[in-house]
Amino acid sequence: MSKLNVRVLSASLIGSAIEWFDYFLYGTVAALVFNQLFFVSEDPVMGLILAYTSFSIAFFLRPFGGVVFSHIGDRLGRKKTLVMTLSIMGLSTFAMGLLPTYQVIGIWAPIFLTCLRFLQGLALGGEWGGALLLAVEYAPKNKKGLFGSVPQMGISIGLILGSLAMSVMTRLPEAQFMSWGWRVPFLLSALLVLVGLWIRKGIDETPDFKKAQAAGEISKLPIADTLRFHWRAVLIAMGAKVVETAPFYIYGTFIVSYATSHLSFNRTEALNAVVIGSVVATILIPIIGHLSDRIGRKKIYLFGIVATVLYAFPYFWMLQQSSAFLLTLATVIGLGVIWGSLNAVQGTMMSEFFPAKIRNTGISLGYQLGAAVAGGTAPLVATALLATFNSSYVPVALYMILAAVISLIAIASVKGNSQTKERIDSKLEVSS
Repeated sequence: MSKLNVRVLSASLIGSAIEWFDYFLYGTVAALVFNQLFFVSEDPVMGLILAYTSFSIAFFLRPFGGVVFSHIGDRLGRKKTLVMTLSIMGLSTFAMGLLPTYQVIGIWAPIFLTCLRFLQGLALGGEWGGALLLAVEYAPKNKKGLFGSVPQMGISIGLILGSLAMSVMTRLPEAQFMSWGWRVPFLLSALLVLVGLWIRKGIDETPDFKKAQAAGEISKLPIADTLRFHWRAVLIAMGAKVVETAPFYIYGTFIVSYATSHLSFNRTEALNAVVIGSVVATILIPIIGHLSDRIGRKKIYLFGIVATVLYAFPYFWMLQQSSAFLLTLATVIGLGVIWGSLNAVQGTMMSEFFPAKIRNTGISLGYQLGAAVAGGTAPLVATALLATFNSSYVPVALYMILAAVISLIAIASVKGNSQTKERIDSKLEVSS
């Protein structure tokens, strides 16, 4: 691998990891801190639901961020979006660490926190597409699956960093953790952002974008061209996203509050399980990505869909056994193996749905709409289902199965779509 490719993959991975670290940090702290210090309520369940609502609202900003920043990416280049999104994410996360609580400024505390969360959503909406295309569009033809999986590792690495940081801080005495300990990871994220910006500023535009630019194939209004000529591909990408995103936020975020509030685990055990599961995912993602260059993206994605259906009930049964080992094992299988397989090929698969001139807009729109509908709402829906059905996990397991069925329909519809069949299906089935 050339030095250029190493630098490109490093820029794609490091920036992505930092963005997701900042993003997931909010989700983890929402379950442990924000429900007590910002979204104050006499009913603890209502406080948690309000905290998760603030977590989910940002997901509905992600499609807007995707449209805005992907417009810049398709018009002016991928690199510019990557610098802008990382800067916005870093500043908003740092500001969260400085916010006074509800006990200090009253209702303004959750309002300011939610506004900063909005900025996180906008930034991440533009980050994912740019980081993915930076890797895929630099990749050799027979290694697009491998290269495309590298920025996807940033998701699990970000989750590792966020969970690990909070796992360390939760070892503080309760009073110190609630007073200042939770703020430390938010403030330290500024150092990571500076490193990411330094690396990203040293890379050039992708070859695919340069070719489109040289050929005069730059779209004047990418969102209009996408919705007019490629709306079916957007819907397919959106539907395919559901099985990856809804279970992911069950395995990686909801589990923290569920294990500590409804089961007998402490915060450190729950967070450590997420860290270990994320480590396994990080290791498997490039392996699965490389495998997809040989056997095809679609086969691996179908494996992940079927595995999600079959594992939904065993996952919760393992959690019910009140064993720290089974909690970790359940998370490793769900987050590490099943989600890791889906995530490894998802980005590359989606990028193959769209031509270069609107690719950033197409993948960002499909991905972020799917995330908004099924991802950010997952912890909120799961918490509401538990409250409604007397803490039974059965509705939550059925919810995960429903997510898988939706994605199965989306993937199956590729073959039934006469206008996109030849272009999309041939690219989904990558020959060995």
